[in-house]
Amino acid sequence: MNKGIIALAFGGLAIGMTEFTMMGILPDIAKDLQIEIPTAAHLIALYALGVVVGAPTLVLFTGKYPPKKVLLFLMLLFFIFNGLFSIAPGQFLISLSRFMAGLPHGAFFGVGSVVAAKLAPKGKEAQAISIMFTGMTIANLAGVPLGTYLGHHYSWRLTYGIISILGLITFAAIYAWMPKIEASKGNNIFSQLNFFNKKIAWLLMAIIAIGTGGLFAWISYIAPLATQVSGVPADRVPLIMILIGVGMFFGNLIGGKLADTISPTKAAIASFSAMALCLVMVYFISPIGWTAYPLAFITGLVSFTIGSPTQLMLIRASKEAATLAAAGGQAAFNLGNTLGAFLGGIPITLKMGYNTPSLVGVGMASIGALLTLLYLKVYDNKR
Repeated sequence: MNKGIIALAFGGLAIGMTEFTMMGILPDIAKDLQIEIPTAAHLIALYALGVVVGAPTLVLFTGKYPPKKVLLFLMLLFFIFNGLFSIAPGQFLISLSRFMAGLPHGAFFGVGSVVAAKLAPKGKEAQAISIMFTGMTIANLAGVPLGTYLGHHYSWRLTYGIISILGLITFAAIYAWMPKIEASKGNNIFSQLNFFNKKIAWLLMAIIAIGTGGLFAWISYIAPLATQVSGVPADRVPLIMILIGVGMFFGNLIGGKLADTISPTKAAIASFSAMALCLVMVYFISPIGWTAYPLAFITGLVSFTIGSPTQLMLIRASKEAATLAAAGGQAAFNLGNTLGAFLGGIPITLKMGYNTPSLVGVGMASIGALLTLLYLKVYDNKR
């Protein structure tokens, strides 16, 4: 395997930890800052906003530079702002540095997806992209639980100090292992932006934002689903999260293999359809206590098969604007996070059970499958 792709996976690990560890140590941050937990949760929204802002902005203004230099610059930003977040003395600086720490996220995966596809042997582009995303699945499997433990028993600042150092390690790995790739000659601001003048661009963004919302409608409420619907003891919720992480790890790799075998678009249709089916099972079967464990693994696996197919769909559809399109896909993914959590919470506010967000997820995943089928008929079959 090309060492450059391994370096990208290190970046996926660091970014996955900085994004998802926040959920586990939110009470510790709130206690340290002497604020309410809902107020501390603004740090999650600020990071997501940073991803949405940074993905297109950084890609547009670094497009004329070779990918290796861009990736080094992005991980330097990651190191600086996560480090600042870990030592910032007041709530304003903490909030500002958290927003800034989100800026490199989408741009890194956007540039990294294009680089991974270029470094891969022909016909294995999606599998190469899935290796990069493996870093994020390892973060969910091992990095986030470790960061949560350190944050709870020692200090959340220690956790984010370590995450910052991971960014520096990624910087070193990219510097040492990433081969030099020339910047695309047509990679200017206007050619990049022109892609978003086309209907195909917005259809792909809608597919990702709505379809992946199905995953987040489910996982955003996984703890109360496990404890209040399945009757899982609270001290076993970490085990549920580990099973989801293991499922995501294998699902990510399966998604890459599937996309290279049957085409990214058909793989995405299969992934969204299987996600909807799994979430139907969650709604009906989760009240049977022991099923919480296999459902966590299976749903995590199926839901995370979608990453590599959609990234490769974006890269192939956008041509000279591939980097911006792939980065935009990450912004859409974070929008799906917000939409899924918000829409999934509506039935809960109506005093319905904690398994009802999965029905919202069924609807979102099904719409994702239908939109992808539309994409296949209108655009994919013409190329």
